[in-house]
Parts: sequence; C-alpha cells; structure tokens
Amino acid sequence: MNQALLDFISRCPTAYHTAAQVAARLEAAGFAPLQEGEKWDLTPGKGYYVTRNGSSLIAFRAPEGEGGFMIAAAHGDSPSFKVKENPELPGDNGLRLSVEKYGGMLCAPWLDRPLSLAGRAVVRTGTGVESRLIDFYQPVALIPNVAIHMNRKANEGMSYDAAVDMLPLYGGQPGTLRARAAALAGVEEPDLLAWDLYLYPTAPGTVWGEYVSAPRLDDLQCVFAALTAFLQAKPRAVPVLAVFDNEEVGSRTKQGAASTLLSDLLRRICGGEEEYRRRLADSLMLSCDNAHAVHPNHPEYADKNHTVRMNGGVVIKYNANQHYTSDGVSAALFRLICREAGVPVQLYANRADMPGGSTLGNIADATVSVNTVDIGLAQLAMHSCYETAGAADTAYMAAALTAFFGKRLQAERDGRYTLL
Repeated sequence: MNQALLDFISRCPTAYHTAAQVAARLEAAGFAPLQEGEKWDLTPGKGYYVTRNGSSLIAFRAPEGEGGFMIAAAHGDSPSFKVKENPELPGDNGLRLSVEKYGGMLCAPWLDRPLSLAGRAVVRTGTGVESRLIDFYQPVALIPNVAIHMNRKANEGMSYDAAVDMLPLYGGQPGTLRARAAALAGVEEPDLLAWDLYLYPTAPGTVWGEYVSAPRLDDLQCVFAALTAFLQAKPRAVPVLAVFDNEEVGSRTKQGAASTLLSDLLRRICGGEEEYRRRLADSLMLSCDNAHAVHPNHPEYADKNHTVRMNGGVVIKYNANQHYTSDGVSAALFRLICREAGVPVQLYANRADMPGGSTLGNIADATVSVNTVDIGLAQLAMHSCYETAGAADTAYMAAALTAFFGKRLQAERDGRYTLL
C-alpha cells in the first residue's frame, strides 16, 4: 500500500492536481461527474462527484434507502510558496522568483532542495477562459542557504524573512517562465491570462524500514486512505468523500470547509429540506488530518498521557476548546468501528500549555451540524516539505475508513445511537 501512496502523492503536487487525480480514480470506478450549475437527475445507488474551483471535490453514492451520511473529510492542500503574477526578480547572481508563503510551514527544509512548479493556468478561449493543469516536473528553482562562513550564527537559531531569505533562484533566462507555463498549457503566451502556481520539492517519497517519508503526507496520506476505503467499501447508508482545499489557510474560501459546498451538495441529493434534516440526524463525520507523533529527540513537547507513535494505528484527537471536534459520543462511535475492524486506536491531546493547530472538522461542522470526530495518523515534521510517518499506518486508516463507510448510524434519541 505504501508504494501506491507514494505514487498518488507524486501525482498530486498541488490541490488542483489532487482533485483531478481523485476525480480520475473515481471515474475509473464508474463515478459520474456533476456540474453545480446543471439540473441533477440521480440514479439511486450510483456514484457521482462534484468539484468546485478545480481544487475541492465531494463524491457520494445517491441514496437508495434509509440512512444518514457517513462522511470522511480531508484536505488536498499543503504549505508551499505561491508564485506571484509578476514573478521575475533580477539579482546579483541569477534570476529569482517573487513568491509568498501559503500556509504555515517550516522554512528551513525548503533550502538547498531542488524545486519544481505546478498549478493551474487560466487561458483565453474563443468564448471566455478555461483552467488547465500544468506541471514543470523537472527542477527549475532552488532556495539557496547562506554559507556558514558568511553567517557564523546560522546554527544558533535562524529567523527567516520570506521576502528576502526564501526567494528561489530560477534556472531559466529572463522572460521564459511565463512562456514555459503557456507552452505547458498548450497556448501562446498572450493567451495565458493568469495562473495559480506553486513550488514543490522534486525529491520522491521513500519507504525506509518501518517508516515512509514524502512531501505532503499532511494530508495526502489521509486523502489516499479515505479514497481507497470509499471505493472498496460496501455502504449501508449514504457514503460521502470530501477533499477540501485551503485548510492550511483557514478554510474560509468558496471551496473550503467553511463554504456552502458540503451543505449545498447534501441538500441537493436529498431533494428536500425535511429529508435532509432527517438524514442529518443519522449522520457521522470523520475529519481526517494527521497528528503529531511524539518526537524522538523532544518528548517534552508531548502530553505525557497522550503521546502517539508512528505505526501505532489511527489517532483520535481531542481539544477542550473544540479546535478538534471529538467528544464523548463521536469518539465512542468511532472506537466501536475500529474495534470491530481490528484497527488499533491512539488518543492525542496537546500539552495544556502548548496550543496546537486546528483542522477542518469544527469548521465544516458549523454548516453541516453532525456528530464529528477528528482523526489522523501520527507523523513527524508536520508542515515540513518532507515529512515522515509509519509504514503500517496507511493500511490501518484505510481499514478503519472501509469499516466506517460500511456502517449505518441510527439516532434513537439525542445521545443514544445504534450502529448497524
């Protein structure tokens, strides 16, 4: 399974490519695309998917009986550097690119690493515009470190100025970047109207011993596991797979988890507000986003009773302030599912004096209010451009989610539920 994961990651350098790759695998399994602006005529039991902005995707099987929504949500974006519209900066020793940070990242790992560019090009057509995926594939840039001889305090702590220290050297001549992007999009340069272009490291992922290391494990490891489970499960309710963009910058975009995308889709497939509300009461959502493994060199950063380890199974994440949505009911339901599937479960909480990050669960829950549990897989170096996780854990997550999609939840009353 790990080689399949690494192949998937290599095909997904940006959120646009992730949505396209998920869509391609869904279509190969018989799912049909839908357009938000068209009338839907759904066949019960048939699989469909919708994209928004070319970077978020939701797939589902049309209802063919009773049962609520069994939703697994993950995100397809990762921290990176976005190339600005006027990118070329002349320098004292080569051409640089003007970029800005997307999301919160560890800056140091990006230095001295071969980088490529990928994203989407928006081109002129005969009647308007069209978005096209582009990928340079080969290394075209690098962010160089300052030599130790010129910065003797480099190993004593470093503060990185994104407008100075993190500008990449571009391996091309002035005026060529836009021309190269246009050629990849299949148009002449004047017909390239705009782009959303990001740096990504070209180093491939690898399995070493009991670990797997790769770019963008957060959160493509969960996307891959959720997609695998979604395609192989035998559903008893209404399975829904959501892959959102913009989690790394707060989700508050037209295609993010804070948007109307999920609620719009669920309402439409129900055909009426009464059915939507009834199914919603019998629903469960998993917010799938990786968790912090206890660091081998710095165990002091972890809560002593909630340390999670790579290869230890699926992690349930808790936070009293609801940065993670897991509560007694949602966590208990998920633990029952994992127990039946034979999947080990770990429990994570931040140290009380070290506030952690947040994810899309509580954000999506504000518009689609269902029992939700935040889960993930333990990893090191989250938000690095090269991360590490357990080689056994992707299979654990896929097994847990396969069991989840095969369940039906029935609300007997508030606080009392039956898993069928």
